Amino acid sequence: MPTDALRFDDVTVCYGPTPAVHHLSAELPCGSMVALMGPNGAGKSTLLRTILGWHRLTTGSITIGGVPCRKASRRIGYLPQRAAVDWDFPVTVRDVVAMGRYQVLGPFRGFRTEDHAAVDAAITEMGLEWLADRQIAALSGGQQQRTFLARAVASGADIFLLDEPFAGLDPNSSADLVRRLQTWAKAGRLVVTVVHDLDLARRYFPQALLVRASLIAAGPTAEVLSARNLTRAYGASYAAERSMVTVPKPAPAPALGLSLKDPRVKQMVRKDIP
Repeated sequence: MPTDALRFDDVTVCYGPTPAVHHLSAELPCGSMVALMGPNGAGKSTLLRTILGWHRLTTGSITIGGVPCRKASRRIGYLPQRAAVDWDFPVTVRDVVAMGRYQVLGPFRGFRTEDHAAVDAAITEMGLEWLADRQIAALSGGQQQRTFLARAVASGADIFLLDEPFAGLDPNSSADLVRRLQTWAKAGRLVVTVVHDLDLARRYFPQALLVRASLIAAGPTAEVLSARNLTRAYGASYAAERSMVTVPKPAPAPALGLSLKDPRVKQMVRKDIP
């Protein structure tokens, strides 16, 4: 796995005249788990979609190992918010995971031996072998998340952008997801995850990026989620309440991703997704 970094230099993204993200600079090294945090409307999802090339930069640049993101798109996997996916679409787990190969192959090339092998390996990595032929509508929330993560793995991505992956998951599924993410980070992958639960971020994510349109702080989670920074992001009353929470040291554990840019997968998501 590459050991370089995802870098933001003076990034500004606007909706019309209004900046959703402005003048943000930070560097996220591969081999880490980063909690992307901030209040609603802070620009978290906008930042992820800009990395994917779905929003145009107003100023600045986003690079991976010094290469513009648009030229390194095959390294990026994306997991959308669960509410954005049509889970009743009639496809199996294997069908979804196979979609991860389309951006590698292009729209007019058939599957090769190595493509089938990549799909099988991703299904195995996510522990989905016994579910491979099951319709995605019949899966639990955690199994559905793992299916889309396997899709990103099959694409060959090593940088994963996850938009609220823990939303709606039960505690066991959340713990399983955390373990898989930890394994990915240990393997040199970069996992950038939108997280709303401060306790979960403190417990499991070594790095954090705190934003409120502009950058508030980036670096080790304990430093980023200080009372002062939380006040700047969320307001004084919320920060005072949450900064007093103590979190026990986590037991060792592991990892995961997804890309929705190929045309075939867009039919699985609602029309409001770019």
